[in-house]
Amino acid sequence: MTRPTIRDVAAAAGVSKGTVSFVLNGRPGVAEDTKRRILDAARELGWTPSHQARALSTSRAFAVGLVLAREPELLGADPFFPAFIAGVERTLSDRGQALVLQVVPEDEEEAGYRRLAGSKRVDGVFLLDLRVGDTRIALLEELGLPAVTIARPDVPSGFPAVLVDDRPGIVAAVRHLQELGHRRIAHVGGPAHFLHAAIRKKAWEETGEGPYVEADFSAAGGAQATRELLEGKEPPTAIVYANDLMAIAGMAVAQELGVPVSVTGFDNTELAAYVSPPLTTVRTDPYLWGRKAAEALLGLIEGEHKTDIPVPPAQLVVRGSTAPTGGTER
Repeated sequence: MTRPTIRDVAAAAGVSKGTVSFVLNGRPGVAEDTKRRILDAARELGWTPSHQARALSTSRAFAVGLVLAREPELLGADPFFPAFIAGVERTLSDRGQALVLQVVPEDEEEAGYRRLAGSKRVDGVFLLDLRVGDTRIALLEELGLPAVTIARPDVPSGFPAVLVDDRPGIVAAVRHLQELGHRRIAHVGGPAHFLHAAIRKKAWEETGEGPYVEADFSAAGGAQATRELLEGKEPPTAIVYANDLMAIAGMAVAQELGVPVSVTGFDNTELAAYVSPPLTTVRTDPYLWGRKAAEALLGLIEGEHKTDIPVPPAQLVVRGSTAPTGGTER
């Protein structure tokens, strides 16, 4: 079967080859309905770009990179990453681009970025899991790699950021618990060197009062932290967790110990609505963040001036895992 060409896509969409080229290379200036018609035609024809020809003609890799310094087991268990990557891939596939993903130990993360830059395998990168005082910003500037950060870092950065803000979600969770009569509200947070963990902890500190336990975002870590809290001399009546995975594990420990405690999570993962009791949590949209980050990064690579990208604020979803002081719904 003959491979479909740009000429075929243009004929199917009823536009010129030049217009098709503009759209498939992610350049601005084409009306949204025309762009949609071209992308639909390309998908229906099964058109795929010749990366080798494009790279030779433009000195571009037509790929972007994502380096994740997480344990592979934790990466697979955390629903955030598949959703974010799905959003990225949705945008990249429309533009004929590829994603180069590296999962590395934390002490090899810098080497991972240097390899990507040195081999010219990518034209830019996404920066997730921002750290407190993140040194990777300066590293990417040194390497000359365009980047988009997920959230605004706490160090100077010339890169555009997807303006994710976790604070309103944590504040809403704590206030919801206070309205139910809870006063001793604990927090099970993530590793302190992650900026989003530090932000969630600060929002909890400024709103509520109770004990704090640092965990690692894993189910095992959430379970261990919950046991420590509930077996203490003054167990909390409510616990705000930094993600759903730890919250669900914590609920299981509370049920095992027979201790009534209200629980909130963060992320509103698919499983949250189906555990017993259903989990009160904070809804975020990592799929949208992935789409927005990919659009911004491709624009940056094309030489466009990019500013920070706003996204809708997190929202509290109230379910059965929170109840007035004295017990949770069953």
